[in-house]
Amino acid sequence: MKRLLVIHTGGTISMSQDATNKVVTNEENPISQHQDIINQYAEVEETHLLNVPSPHMTTKNVTRLRETIIQCVNNNDYDGYVVTHGTDTLEETAFLLDLLLDIDEPVVITGAMRSSNEIGSDGLYNFISAIRVASSDAALGKGVMVVFNDEIHTARNVTKTHTSNINTFQSPNHGPLGVLTKDRVQFHNHPYRQTSFKSINHQLKVPLIKAYMGMESDLLDFYANQEIDGLVIEALGQGNLPATCLSGLQHCLDKGIPIVLVSRSFNGIVSPVYAYEGGGFDLFEKGVIFSNGLNGPKARLKLLVGLSQDMNHQKLKAYFEE
Repeated sequence: MKRLLVIHTGGTISMSQDATNKVVTNEENPISQHQDIINQYAEVEETHLLNVPSPHMTTKNVTRLRETIIQCVNNNDYDGYVVTHGTDTLEETAFLLDLLLDIDEPVVITGAMRSSNEIGSDGLYNFISAIRVASSDAALGKGVMVVFNDEIHTARNVTKTHTSNINTFQSPNHGPLGVLTKDRVQFHNHPYRQTSFKSINHQLKVPLIKAYMGMESDLLDFYANQEIDGLVIEALGQGNLPATCLSGLQHCLDKGIPIVLVSRSFNGIVSPVYAYEGGGFDLFEKGVIFSNGLNGPKARLKLLVGLSQDMNHQKLKAYFEE
């Protein structure tokens, strides 16, 4: 039987609904009360690293999570790791961990959309599913994964798509990495392993903004004057911006601020195609970096990691084209 470390960080999976239908934090994670079920699948040890709602998660928290895992890997303590987490920023924690870890042991992150005492609570089921995946020999070498609702997703591709539906986690453009059945953990694909680094500079400032019709330069001018370290823009369509914001964009570029472009569209990848003013080709010629299929929050984390390694523009460009 595999030995797993479960690292609890809080979130809905650890909460309960009170008499007024408000969801509140518990001092003890209710998931831990089901040892009779948990022990059927693996030899599990639990640690309560954090107890915070996921909107309170920070890059420093993720670094603590990484350090906990690395220390155990160096001691050869466990065969795999399961992390329970709130859903709002779950994909960001998963992706940042994936950028900062280079281990063969499975790291599986899961959570719940319904708190522990709600009708149809999905927490225990997702938790057992995550344990099953982390215990699977087939999960070795597949990086950080997210397990939800009988599906296995890569940290790079998964995103939360619905505010309350239990089928919220999807991988646009790619689909799940694998699935769980009653008696099997089945992988369909092998994920691309990303370049990993050991650290992140928590002092760096990298905002994320979304483009919109008639967008002006004021926000871009503001950030240029704040001397931020980088900027991610969720652009229109395949990677285009209104001409009305280009002077602010140029202001940022003149300050040497790296700008990474993603699309605000749910599916697809940005490309330097359109040659009109503010079109993707025009932006590419100005020196804007195009991301290879990441959404805005994940591109921001990747830019933070790249800047933490003192990458210049050319290295950042290659890093985002992986």
